[in-house]
Amino acid sequence: MLKASRKQMARARQGTEEYYQFIYLTSEFINHGRLLMKMKIAVLTGGGDCPGLNGAVKWVTKSATDQWLGSKRSMSFEVIGITDGWRGLVDVDPDDPKSLAKYTRPLDEEIVRTWDRYGGTNLGTSRTNPFNPKNDRSEILLDNIKKLGIDVVVAIGGEDTLGAAYSLHKLGIKTVGIPKTIDNDLVGTDYSIGFDTAVNVITEEIDRLRTTAGSHSRIFVVETMGRHAGWLALHGGECSGAYIILIPEHPFNLDEICTLLQERKGREIRYAILVVSEGAKPVGQKEFITSSKIDEFGHVALGGIAKFVADEIEGRTSLETRHLILSHLQRGGTPSAHDRLMARWFGIAAVDMIINEDFGRMASLQRGEITSVPLKECIGKLKLVDTVKYYDKERYNGRRSIIS
Repeated sequence: MLKASRKQMARARQGTEEYYQFIYLTSEFINHGRLLMKMKIAVLTGGGDCPGLNGAVKWVTKSATDQWLGSKRSMSFEVIGITDGWRGLVDVDPDDPKSLAKYTRPLDEEIVRTWDRYGGTNLGTSRTNPFNPKNDRSEILLDNIKKLGIDVVVAIGGEDTLGAAYSLHKLGIKTVGIPKTIDNDLVGTDYSIGFDTAVNVITEEIDRLRTTAGSHSRIFVVETMGRHAGWLALHGGECSGAYIILIPEHPFNLDEICTLLQERKGREIRYAILVVSEGAKPVGQKEFITSSKIDEFGHVALGGIAKFVADEIEGRTSLETRHLILSHLQRGGTPSAHDRLMARWFGIAAVDMIINEDFGRMASLQRGEITSVPLKECIGKLKLVDTVKYYDKERYNGRRSIIS
């Protein structure tokens, strides 16, 4: 019987230890998937800016890169921000360092730590439509996503931005949506980021307007945003105590408006505030437009209805009337507490959806609970004001009876 030397036995023991160490590391590798399951998330903001966007980007980043949560997950994440919305993913040249620096930004917890305090979008935005039938750049988009090594695209936006995200999803790219629009007209969610802050802006501006309106005994017509949905005008008007509110969902009769104003004349009230959505229109007429130029999603710019209504009122009643267009003021300023909270919830939900592989869906608030809905159910139609439930068609204002 042959006897092994001490050196041979030591090598055998060392080999056994190395073998078991290999088995252990392989097991850990398989169980935790640190290398196999690393994913790159690209987050972008599209369409009109609004307060709360930065908060959503922050919480996507913080949730994805949180080390404590990472120790409990089967995957790890890298997050990059895409500047200027879909335009960033279309125009970036992945082989050019200067282009990469212009259109992409690495994000981590330290970088985004204070972002939720600020309005607008630090990533920038645009109304670029990569699927525009007149200028289809979807192949460039797909190629850039592949070259950048992006695994998931998180798109924060309204119907147009999320429509592009859905088109991308149909082409095989993993996408997740976060609802954003001050119009609050997205189907599938009770709330969209930016709405509460915009309503607060309307309320604050009308509060200021009352002092000059009362001083001069004037009527003021205030124009808000709201192309097809009157939620901004309705809630802004209700919160500010407007006498008359005009919304796109119910064409108005100018004779009836003037009668309501004449009835108020002579009482102790020296002025009146009317709030009108930019998409509101008189009976039998179309929306007022400021420019016939069509953007990449097929929209024209609306506006001018407040001046029209003010001129008509003064001409028909001789009551001194002025108009004010709030315009982009509604998109500005720091986010309200509610928008900061919703940005947090939606950002966290987006990462949960990625982990659960719920792609092609949008984070959603329904009946007070955070959930998700298919993107295809959120586009092609809008959530409009139910004029039976929420609108008094005779007084042109919010309902004064809620429980029916």
